[in-house]
Amino acid sequence: MFNYFKTIYKVGKALIQGMMVTWKSFWQPAVTVQFPDEKLNTPERFRGALTFDKETCTACNLCIKACPTACISLEPAVDPATKKRIAKVSWYQIDFGKCNYCRLCEEACPTKPIKSVRHTHQYEWGMLERKEMLVKWERMIPSTEPLTSTNMKPI
Repeated sequence: MFNYFKTIYKVGKALIQGMMVTWKSFWQPAVTVQFPDEKLNTPERFRGALTFDKETCTACNLCIKACPTACISLEPAVDPATKKRIAKVSWYQIDFGKCNYCRLCEEACPTKPIKSVRHTHQYEWGMLERKEMLVKWERMIPSTEPLTSTNMKPI
C-alpha cells in the first residue's frame, strides 16, 4: 500500500516539473520563422556552399590534399607556347555529394586576402539528381579588370 502512494507522489512530482518547464517556455518569444518569406541570418563563419575564384587560384593542389573526402579535383593550365604548367587552373570541380563542409580546403588555400576556394552563406539549394551535385568551373577568358572585394572577411 505504501508503494502505491509513493508511486502516485513520484508521478505527480514529475508531472508538475514537466508543466513548469512548459510554463516557462510558454512566455518565451517564438523562434520559428516562415522560411520562404523570412530567413535567419547565418553566423559569420557559416559553412555554406563552396565557391571558386578562378582568377586567384594558383593550382597548388593544397585544397585537394587537405580535403578528407577527396571531393575536389582540378587540372592546372598549360602554356600553349612552352607546354609547361602555369599557375592557373584549366578546370576546377567539386562534388557536393561527397563534401562534408569541413572548411579544411579553405584553410589550406594560400591565396590572400581573397581565398580562391571559400564557403558562402548560401544554404538553400537542392538538386534532383546526383550528377547535378558535381559542379565544374570550365576554362575562362582571363580578364584584365581587378577583382572586386567581396563581403568575406579574412580568417
